[in-house]
Amino acid sequence: MRFTENEMTRAMEGAAKSVLAGQREVRKGGRDVEDVWHDLGRFGRYQLLAGLADQVLPVLTALPDVEVEPGTRPTFTEEQVRAAVEEGLDGVGRLQRGLVLKARIALVEAALAAVPPRIDPDGLLTEDSIGEIEIPDDLSGL
Repeated sequence: MRFTENEMTRAMEGAAKSVLAGQREVRKGGRDVEDVWHDLGRFGRYQLLAGLADQVLPVLTALPDVEVEPGTRPTFTEEQVRAAVEEGLDGVGRLQRGLVLKARIALVEAALAAVPPRIDPDGLLTEDSIGEIEIPDDLSGL
């Protein structure tokens, strides 16, 4: 699948925040995931994202291309996600395979849930850049 840089960044942040949400400090301590995310600092966030990158990014790029209507997120079936995850499980032993498969599917689903809606069909615009674009009434000033 062809994702934009913004979509990949948001997907990785979503996967990282889902990992943070599973930590004991957040689960039992009653802390907000966003607070823990900001308290990590830049280097802490980098370390977390770097650790997840090898697990999530190859799967996101292995997903099949789908048409994404403006204002919607890309959607994939469970079979498509499972097939993309299984492609990257070559070096995993038979006993660990089931556990690793379930964990990576959960990570990828969290990442896909965090992908922002696509504003235009080519994925060139983001929600932040919509206000910056001026469309002229005619082409005389160009």
